[in-house]
Amino acid sequence: MMGERLVMQESLFYEFRLEDHVPSDHLLRRIDRFVDCSGLRQHLASYYSSMGRPSIDPELMIRMLLIGYCLGIRSERRLCEEVHLNLAYRWFCRLGLERKVPDHSTFSKNRHGRFRECDLFRHLFEAVVQRCLDEGLVGGEGFAVDASLIQADANKQRSLAGADWRNQDHTEAAPRAVRESLATLDEAAWGAATDVEPKFVSPSDPAAQWTGALRGPAFFAYADNYLIDLKAAVIVDVEASRAVRQAEVGAARTMLERTAERFGLKPERLAGDSAYGSAEMLHWLVEEQKIEPHVPVIDKSERQDGTFSRSDFSYDAEADAYTCPEGKTLTTSGT
Repeated sequence: MMGERLVMQESLFYEFRLEDHVPSDHLLRRIDRFVDCSGLRQHLASYYSSMGRPSIDPELMIRMLLIGYCLGIRSERRLCEEVHLNLAYRWFCRLGLERKVPDHSTFSKNRHGRFRECDLFRHLFEAVVQRCLDEGLVGGEGFAVDASLIQADANKQRSLAGADWRNQDHTEAAPRAVRESLATLDEAAWGAATDVEPKFVSPSDPAAQWTGALRGPAFFAYADNYLIDLKAAVIVDVEASRAVRQAEVGAARTMLERTAERFGLKPERLAGDSAYGSAEMLHWLVEEQKIEPHVPVIDKSERQDGTFSRSDFSYDAEADAYTCPEGKTLTTSGT
């Protein structure tokens, strides 16, 4: 017999527990028991006013961002929609059915505001590393270092030649991205990495590097550098930099020094690709840090591509000219 047609009926009272609707084997249940945000409010306390309208709970925002990271939700607008609809997400965020999900703009405002000012994400990252240390997942004897390219949201069609951008008058009224880029000109992972003028600069994101490192069409990018413990592949430090080899080397040195300072970890050996095989980097590892490098050495002595190193040229002081190994005088005109 056919049942009655279902009609939506509003009940006066409901008895509903989010806990009862999240499967015991759900990914977020397994993650939740390791998430400790107890020190979050204390770390942020001085960045909130003692009066005025109550803010969005910072722990709620962090838990939402963890969901986005673990479930591959890259858009914060979509993340807010998913948390609104998904019971497991609400349970993980301690967000009852009657409470509203924050607007997506709240994340960007806090990220560029108090979260950046108090270095919150670094604080959370190091708390996770410390938990891994406490659980015995980090050996500390051997590290590996590498960098990944992260494509920047910058349009090539609106870029400027490097010289044209540099010649512009960048005042205090310049956009935030420009002011932040200018503030890093003396840092080893950014402006001080190389004195070579970039071919193109994006006015909306001048810190992004124009690169063709993937041997395809060039694009604007950053380098995300990782320092990884080899015992259980735990990332013990991370540092963003320009997408050039010199900046990646500078970031590697920063990460090694910071890991030693924050956690007392100093590896016996370091593995990396040839980008870290320069004489200067190897000298720093072996002589200054006493770390055994497992890195291919950059050796240009046997190059067969028709190029020479600086030491291959001889200088004639009387003629004030250089001569290449094939006996030809070095000129500036290319002839």
